[in-house]
Amino acid sequence: MRKPKLLLCALACVTAPLCADEGIWLFNQFPKELVRKKYGFEVTDQFLGHLRQSSVRFNNGGSGSFVSPDGLLFTNHHVGAECIQKLSSKENDYYANGFHARTRAEEKACPDFEVNVLLQIDDVTSQVNEKVKDGTPPAEANRLRNAAIAAIEKDCNTRTGNRCDVVTLYAGGQYHLYQYKKYTDIRLVFAPETSIAAFGGDPDNFTYPRYCLDFAFFRAYENGKPARVSHYLKWSKEGVQDGQLTFVSGHPGTTGRLATYAELEFYRDVSYPLIHARLKSMIDTLLAYSARSADNKRIAAENLQSQQNSYKAYTGFLAGLRDPSLMKQKLAEERKLREAVKKDPKMASQYANLWDEVAAAYREFATFYKPFWLLERGATRGSELMDIARMVLRYAEEKPKPNDQRLTDYRETALPSLERAMYTTAPIEDSMEIAVIADYLRFLSKELGASEPVVKAILAGRTPQQAAEAFVRSSKLKDVAVRKRLAGDLEAVRQSDDGMIRLMRLLDEPARRYRKMFEDKVEAVQRSSAARIAQVRFNLLGASAYPDATFTLRLSYGPVRGYKNAKGEDVPYTTRIGGVFKRATGKEPFNLPPSWLKAQAKLDAATPFNFVTTNDTHGGNSGSPTVNTKGEIVGILFDGNLEGLPNRFVYREKAERSVHVASQAIVEALRRVYEANHILKEIGF
Repeated sequence: MRKPKLLLCALACVTAPLCADEGIWLFNQFPKELVRKKYGFEVTDQFLGHLRQSSVRFNNGGSGSFVSPDGLLFTNHHVGAECIQKLSSKENDYYANGFHARTRAEEKACPDFEVNVLLQIDDVTSQVNEKVKDGTPPAEANRLRNAAIAAIEKDCNTRTGNRCDVVTLYAGGQYHLYQYKKYTDIRLVFAPETSIAAFGGDPDNFTYPRYCLDFAFFRAYENGKPARVSHYLKWSKEGVQDGQLTFVSGHPGTTGRLATYAELEFYRDVSYPLIHARLKSMIDTLLAYSARSADNKRIAAENLQSQQNSYKAYTGFLAGLRDPSLMKQKLAEERKLREAVKKDPKMASQYANLWDEVAAAYREFATFYKPFWLLERGATRGSELMDIARMVLRYAEEKPKPNDQRLTDYRETALPSLERAMYTTAPIEDSMEIAVIADYLRFLSKELGASEPVVKAILAGRTPQQAAEAFVRSSKLKDVAVRKRLAGDLEAVRQSDDGMIRLMRLLDEPARRYRKMFEDKVEAVQRSSAARIAQVRFNLLGASAYPDATFTLRLSYGPVRGYKNAKGEDVPYTTRIGGVFKRATGKEPFNLPPSWLKAQAKLDAATPFNFVTTNDTHGGNSGSPTVNTKGEIVGILFDGNLEGLPNRFVYREKAERSVHVASQAIVEALRRVYEANHILKEIGF
């Protein structure tokens, strides 16, 4: 498509991100020239290639990097917390007390972790759209595209043996095939105590100044031996400096920068308030459960931290969407884009009605979003047993079907990762499962109504607590052998009297029905109308219109820089190790572990601890390496501040910041607190 001058002028104010440090960039579309002009640094293909191949994705929702030729992995403690919690017990609470393998023989295997390294990206847009003819109804077009994606992924996996994922970009404007090398033997090497990794707990989450040692080391193994990798990141001997240009390579999960105004209204008024309320209910339940005993507190610790983190994030997202200035900005951007399209007769005939089509789809989505989310998308949150039971049931149902007719999560190329999760040997605690499932059933009954058929069928005259106890107590799914037997036998799973399988059978029919409604009435429109809106932007602006986040590898850039807070006070670029001792009160969540109190006199109080940059980062970036212009580690991304949460929908950098752990703090702690000289030697110190 040509770029009419009139349109480009009209769009100049709409989409010129690029005076600021905006952008979650694809590695193959990184704005090298922009960085060169602004910062005088030449980003070479060698720099990008090495950083890409050193970066990893943790499939539980985080990022990381290789930092030694022997497969040593560097990520956040909170990314690794799921494994750390699963390895913990009443006798050895590694989550609370930390873990330190002093030899490779002591490194502990995570039950179900998977780490991916991006090998190759190919544009497969034409193949995905090949059978979709003009005038094809959106639902049928969506079915054809899904079938094409299934075939592309399966062919790639068969040919290469790699993990192959077709990624939807620009709401369906482009489709890229990502090939990954997969590591499935991941072992815990080192983790600090949670009280220092998450110092300040929920009150300090998404705030700054901050004092968190949020890092951990794992190791990738192949064939029982440490993986040998040719690309890994070296550590800067100088560490982070004020004003320094940095790059963050990681996997941001979801953004809504390209969402239409109607979509943003839907998030603000329909979907986010429901999710927010559900998270609050779970948190209240887990807090009450934790208060009953010390063992309960240990069992629920990681689950509670995860829900609290999500709740605070959604609080920030909602604050942004309820901010009239943000919504006014988004509406003005959309109007300018629509007006620009209308001024070109040819474009107007093709694109003028697209926004109305998207708005109509989201109005309809609002009529069934609640049951869709409660029964399908958000049903199993926080419950290992519900998640496993759904996987077992659907695996048995979907596996016999042709690959292109399965639910997307059960396509052939997705099965190895799904089977790893389904057959995890991690311990499951009945008491927490009962608490979480009872909370879910209470919330379901409250939101859908006690007279809703699925609610009546599940409760069957019982209270949510009674029903949850009955489902959990009569289940044998904690036994991996039982899961394997049921997953491999469709008739057995249909006839099973296992309590958790019965619960998921009751949920499955309405859940599938609402999922199909979503796919036909919303997703289909996203892949037609919303994709064409995104295509307008892309065709007019080219690679400067970066796609929204998709939990795939992206690169952001920005300097280390402090800011002024809402009171007009200067907030420094870094905190110092000495500050954590001043901040500590001795009471949770501001209590320091004994190891730190013991080492206080040995620590250099002036050592940078946490620092902030203008890098454009989002959930999923946690654990991303923060590197300097030499590609050396100067920190690790672990959070953003509250001011930055609305950046899910816009980019602002007045006070919005990404928050990192300084490499100097990690080295100082490994040396002075933990005496982990073998790790220091492995990373070059």
